[in-house]
Amino acid sequence: MRADILTREYPPFVYGGAGVHVNELAAVLRGRVDVRVRAFDGPRDEPGVTGYTALGGGVGDAALDVLAHNLPMAKDCQGADLVHSHTWYANMAGHLAKTLHGIPHLLSAHSLEPLRPWKAEQLGGGYRVSSWIERTAYEAADAIIAVSGGMRQDVLRCYPDVDPAKVHVIHNGIDVDSWAAPSSEQERAAADAVVERYGIDRTRPAIVFVGRITRQKGLPYFLKAVSQLPREIQVVLCAGAPDTKEIAAEVSGAVERLQKERDGVIWIEQMLPRPELVAVLDACTAFVCPSVYEPLGIVNLEAMAVGLPVVATATGGIPEVVVPGETGTLVPIEQVQDGTGTPLDPERFASDLAAALTDMVSDMDRAEAFGAAGRARAAESFSWGAIGDRTLALYESVLG
Repeated sequence: MRADILTREYPPFVYGGAGVHVNELAAVLRGRVDVRVRAFDGPRDEPGVTGYTALGGGVGDAALDVLAHNLPMAKDCQGADLVHSHTWYANMAGHLAKTLHGIPHLLSAHSLEPLRPWKAEQLGGGYRVSSWIERTAYEAADAIIAVSGGMRQDVLRCYPDVDPAKVHVIHNGIDVDSWAAPSSEQERAAADAVVERYGIDRTRPAIVFVGRITRQKGLPYFLKAVSQLPREIQVVLCAGAPDTKEIAAEVSGAVERLQKERDGVIWIEQMLPRPELVAVLDACTAFVCPSVYEPLGIVNLEAMAVGLPVVATATGGIPEVVVPGETGTLVPIEQVQDGTGTPLDPERFASDLAAALTDMVSDMDRAEAFGAAGRARAAESFSWGAIGDRTLALYESVLG
């Protein structure tokens, strides 16, 4: 069997959970099927991976240049038994490959355009283009993989013409070994150097956020919550790649105000290599995921694999990962039903988040126990081997 995996993100150009997912899925499927990865961002040296630039150099419009990548990707799928696309950036390549070559198209639902209306800030009219691409691909796909049960419900709600029998739940995964806390003397020394470089004080409790600066990640609400935390608590923000100038300005302004009010607010704007990110996570007491929209949240699995308890919003697929009272805390949220995920009462959400975080780091022994339970849960329930098995079984069922 030859499966062509179509994606925007692939190493070394990975900025979100979908890119992590594609990299790990391709790795676990290789050796079992003939996997060809087709990605954006230009040529790659890795065997079996083809990187594309926009056809004709593109036209200078973000959404239309996605199509300029998709056209040659679709053409090159000739000879594949099936195609598997990830996110709207590659969905049209999958749809066109299905139509052009007469092969099944599977797609993985990592997010949904109708539930990210703030992207109109970023794309303008291109948001209508991205929404059209996604709807067209979903309604014609032979199978849809939802990364959580919550995501499956969202797919069927957003696209009621999709046959529910075509939507299958296969969770995101985690390689717990590659996210293990530093253990050898050499690893600990390297980690200590990273922690010292960023000014994290291991003697103080610390809460860490990891994510892009985008509306769905809820970072502005977390920054409101920070002002309500006891002053001995450090806050480490691994946050970059803002979607728009507006949210970049909003976040930078909030961080600057907090840094004037209290010490221990550390902002790391660049994307860290995995060993450095693991070192930062391991130096902290708890992980926070204040997302208002999160199909599953690979970042939560990564934090759990390092051994951190997770305080997260009770939305989307997060409750399928975080077990309250065992691996962390879920913060309740009532949301506007207009696709934005905006809290009905933003001040209350921020206050509840602050209270949950304060409680989590107030008992270090409990936090450590929750972290150990989280790592065990990540290993037992979200291994890439099991996810590869389920994905391959779906491939075989679609091919008949």
